[in-house]
Amino acid sequence: MKVVNKEKILILTGNYGDGHIQVAQALHEAIQIRFPTLEPVIFDFMEWVHPVSNHISRFLYFQGVKKFPHLYGYIYQKTRRANPLSNMMKKIFSTGLGSMLKLLEEVQPTIVVSTFPLAAAVMSKLKSNGLTNIPTITTITDHTDHSCWVYPYTDQYIVGSNIVRHSLINLGVEENRISHTGIPIRQQFSQSFQREEIFEKYDLDSHLPTVLVMGGGCGLIGNGSSIIQKLDVLQQPIQLIIICGHNEKLRMQLEEKLTDSKHRIHITGYINCIHELMTVSDLMITKPGGVTTFEAIAMELPLLLYKPIPGQEQDNEKFLVQSGVAIRAKTDWDLTNKLSQLLNNQELLKKMKDNSKRFHPKESAFASAEVIINTKENTNKLHGLVYPLGS
Repeated sequence: MKVVNKEKILILTGNYGDGHIQVAQALHEAIQIRFPTLEPVIFDFMEWVHPVSNHISRFLYFQGVKKFPHLYGYIYQKTRRANPLSNMMKKIFSTGLGSMLKLLEEVQPTIVVSTFPLAAAVMSKLKSNGLTNIPTITTITDHTDHSCWVYPYTDQYIVGSNIVRHSLINLGVEENRISHTGIPIRQQFSQSFQREEIFEKYDLDSHLPTVLVMGGGCGLIGNGSSIIQKLDVLQQPIQLIIICGHNEKLRMQLEEKLTDSKHRIHITGYINCIHELMTVSDLMITKPGGVTTFEAIAMELPLLLYKPIPGQEQDNEKFLVQSGVAIRAKTDWDLTNKLSQLLNNQELLKKMKDNSKRFHPKESAFASAEVIINTKENTNKLHGLVYPLGS
């Protein structure tokens, strides 16, 4: 009996911060659930196309963000719009065409979705050179626009807010090539959980105000232990759940220095159950990463934002504060004061929770999956494309 392979959806991502990978996983889940006759496939674009230089470039990227954030922010702003510098960087990033073609031949996808800007750059370059005509979609993983995401041969953009949609239009992208779905988030953030069961599971005190502290996958939260130690001045004891991500040095440092804290402290490294900890938290202190904050919005968790990386995180912070789901803190002491004010203002916390409901984030991944499939079908019909699916 002849077995027909499923049509494949190629999702390209990059391990430069967890957000790109999490969005890829969210799209993978949503397509599997909503379109079971299709097969989504995730590839790390940088690992595949630049296997030798990838680890070096990742190291330089994270070191640059940590040690020279203002230089990173300066370059980000200088290349926000199309100009000679941004065009030069796009040419540098649009390398690896041969490796990308090899991947397309191996997977034989009927559409390519990029959650990482360099992947979008290479796919556009392939199409501009007439080397492929596969429809392509770019999912922007922050509440901001930047020239590094925008390419002439991208068929559709998936964006997280109307602000980004209007910004892309101002950059010259046609309205019908932009879909506002919200940033795709994984299904675990769309579920309901029993709070008491989770308190018991993690040996947490359900009677204490619970504050979740996150700094992204690399645990980049302010100045490390100093920010947490300053929270000891709070008059009321609280329960702190501190996620250090992949920053093992920070985790060990905190465990040593917070031994005598008057607060109840729970410290962990990278985990996959953050949705459960969001469920039992009253508030989250975090950097304004696009994906993490949208996951928190889905859980109706008020946000206290601190120390954004200059660039996209500053744009995210502005959007979240204006949307009424977050407030910002400028210094360590301001963070302590704002935290105290929030924990003692249940009316404000409730208002922030209510504002979160306006985003409808729980459906974002499914809405994005619909856009992907519609783009695939409409583009293929337009060009009369037929892809070999094997036998």
